[in-house]
Amino acid sequence: MTFQQHTATLPGDAPGQSTMLYWYSIGPTDAATKIHLQAALHADEQPGTMVLHHLLPMLRQADAAGQLNGRFVIFPSVNPLGLATRVLRRHIGRYDLETGVNFNRRWPDLYPLVAEALAGKLSADPAANISAIRQAVGDWLDGQQPETAAQKLRLTVLKSAHDADIVLDLHCDDESLIHIFTSPELMPGLQDLADRMGSAATLTAEDSGGGSFDEMLPSLYRQAQRSHPELPIPMAVEAATLEYRGQADTHDALGSQDARGLFDFFAGRGLIRASTSPADPAPTPTPFEATEVLRADRPGMLAYRVGLGDRVKKGDIVADLIAMDGPEAFLLRTPLRAGTDGFILSRASAKYAVTGSSVAKIVGTDILPARAGGYLLED
Repeated sequence: MTFQQHTATLPGDAPGQSTMLYWYSIGPTDAATKIHLQAALHADEQPGTMVLHHLLPMLRQADAAGQLNGRFVIFPSVNPLGLATRVLRRHIGRYDLETGVNFNRRWPDLYPLVAEALAGKLSADPAANISAIRQAVGDWLDGQQPETAAQKLRLTVLKSAHDADIVLDLHCDDESLIHIFTSPELMPGLQDLADRMGSAATLTAEDSGGGSFDEMLPSLYRQAQRSHPELPIPMAVEAATLEYRGQADTHDALGSQDARGLFDFFAGRGLIRASTSPADPAPTPTPFEATEVLRADRPGMLAYRVGLGDRVKKGDIVADLIAMDGPEAFLLRTPLRAGTDGFILSRASAKYAVTGSSVAKIVGTDILPARAGGYLLED
C-alpha cells in the first residue's frame, strides 16, 4: 500500500502560535500522472472537504487492490489558517484577517518569475520543455523564504501543485448549482469531468482578474507558448475550480455522490483501474464573460422571484429589494432585473443586501460588453 498521511507545522505570526496542515499521498511514486486535489482554500466552504472525506477511503481501497495508475496528492482542508478565523461565532474563512486578502486571490504570476531561468533551455522536444518549465518553477520555489504563516502555507501548496498534471481546487458558492471554472483551452478536454460532476455550467476565462489558484498554472504554460511560438510547449496541466453547490450543502449523501463522480472521472482517464457507468452529458462550456453578476443598486431586503436553475430573459425581475429606510421604509419594493438571457446559477443566502453586493449569477451565452476584459469575479 502507498497510502500515507503527511503533516507540516506552520509557525504562526504571533508568539506561541502554530498551525498543522494535513495531506495524503496515494498511488505509485513513479506514476506518469500526478493529481493534486485540494478543498476549502476558502476555509468556510466545506462541501469539498466532505467530497474528499468520501474519496479518500475509495482511493485507499483501490490502492490496496493495486488499481491506481496515478499519483494522488490530496489536501482535504488546505487552509488551516482560515479554519481559525472565527469572529463573534461566525466563520470568516474567505479572507486573511491580517491583510484582508482573499485566500484565492493574488497567487503568483509564475512565468515572469522563471522566464530568465528558462532562457536557452526550451527546444523542439515538447516533453523536455514541460520538464524544463517545471524544474524552473521548482527551483524558484526552493529559493523562496516565506515570512508569514500565509506565505508559508502557499509555498507548501505550490510545491505540491506545480508539477501536477491535473489540479482540482474544490470550492462552493453561496447558494448554487454545481459548476466549474476553467481555462478556455482546457475545454472540451475537461468535458468528461463536467459530465461526471453533473455540472450545470462550465465557465471559461483566461484571466478572471484576481490571480485565482486554478488560473496560475495554465497561465504559466500559456505565457510560455506565446513567448516561444516557434516551439512545441504543451498545456501541461488540466486545472479547474469545482464549485460543489452552496455552503449549506455539506451533507454525507451529497459528498458520497460527488466523490463517486470524481472517482469515475479518474477511472475514465485510466488513472484507476475500475469499471464505470456512462455519465449524462453536461452543458458545453460558455465564456465567463457571458455570465452576469447581478448586483444590488441600493440597500434592502431581498425577495427572490426566481429559484436556482430558472431561466430568465433580459428585463425579467430576478428579485425585489424591500426598502429599509426612507419615507416608504418596509413598504417600497424595487425590482432588480436580469441584464441578459440565461439561467440562475447562484443566489445570495443572506437576504440583507448592501449597495454593490452580489444578488445572483445569470449564465448566458452572449458576451456582455461590460464584462469583456474586466474583473469577472464577485469579490
